[in-house]
Amino acid sequence: MATEKIRVALIYGSTREGRFCDTVAQWAAVQTKKHAGFSLQVIDPADIDIPMRLQRNCAPELAALKTQLADVDAFIIVTPEYNHGYPAVLKHLIDSAYGVWQAKPVGFVSYGGLSGGVRAVEQLRQVFAEVHATTVRNTVSFMNAWEQFDRDGNLHDTDRAEQSMTMMLTQLHWWATALKQARSVQSYAEIAT
Repeated sequence: MATEKIRVALIYGSTREGRFCDTVAQWAAVQTKKHAGFSLQVIDPADIDIPMRLQRNCAPELAALKTQLADVDAFIIVTPEYNHGYPAVLKHLIDSAYGVWQAKPVGFVSYGGLSGGVRAVEQLRQVFAEVHATTVRNTVSFMNAWEQFDRDGNLHDTDRAEQSMTMMLTQLHWWATALKQARSVQSYAEIAT
């Protein structure tokens, strides 16, 4: 299992028109692809028609999303901070696919104004704890993000952000490997309450 790549889903946290999420998520995807231990897939809620009203019988789009999320070992959430919190579309995605998060690690890349999205991340940590996911300690945050990137999506100053991303990915990989091994021994669903 040590040589097997960790399958990670990078999830866009915004569907807002004109969103800056594209820039930050694309940077995060490039950084993740540089890490030899990951196999990356991108999930953008703007491309998925998740019903706003959850029904007993799962809509085909939601069933496909759940399958996609269930097949990965870890998650990277790229989230803005809107009004001191995270976007509603992200909460809806998390709640719509409840069981897939269990016993898997979550890393965060956040962006926003003066706080760099850290308030959104702290709120998301509580949500992911409730769905039995493990969040990694280190995060990447971009304060006044629109000033950090040029028009082509390149960072002006790469060193600090890349160091933060490397640390977060290292922790994410460690947790994903450990939890994948644990899930292979016993299903977490058997002990989740």
